[in-house]
Amino acid sequence: MAAIDADSSEDAGSAAPAPGKKKLAGKVLVLYIVLPVLLLIGAGAGVYMSGILGGHEEEEAVAEVKADPVFYDLPDFLVNLSGPPPQHYLKMRVALQVKDKESVAALELEMPRVLDGFQTFLRELRPEDLEGSKGMLYLKEELLRRLNIAMQEPVISDVLFKEIIVQ
Repeated sequence: MAAIDADSSEDAGSAAPAPGKKKLAGKVLVLYIVLPVLLLIGAGAGVYMSGILGGHEEEEAVAEVKADPVFYDLPDFLVNLSGPPPQHYLKMRVALQVKDKESVAALELEMPRVLDGFQTFLRELRPEDLEGSKGMLYLKEELLRRLNIAMQEPVISDVLFKEIIVQ
């Protein structure tokens, strides 16, 4: 009986490796050929998208197209700030960075609206609103927002403070 069991296990063992080798060959094919090819394709796409290979010509073309910045000086502002006595004043000189020289003419046409927006906003400020870098950032963002609203077409890219005095 033991001999019969041994023979049947040898027959089962000799028949089983043939399909196992086919499965092993498929796994080897995927592991050693398909997977590295996919990794190389992915790495190549990543390198190309990051701009290491190719794309340098586009960056040079963009650098040549950039124009010199155009600045426009606004008149000085002197306003009294709101709040309890003693009275505080804000003196401010501002320059605007304009998109291009053609936009300066449009800015000059809308200047009364721009100055009105600035004056009404500045008169509502309190001295506490202008404290620290957070206050200056808030002032800059709000002035830029009001400029772009007054201009109806955003031509101002930045508000630059030349002088700010709170007294």
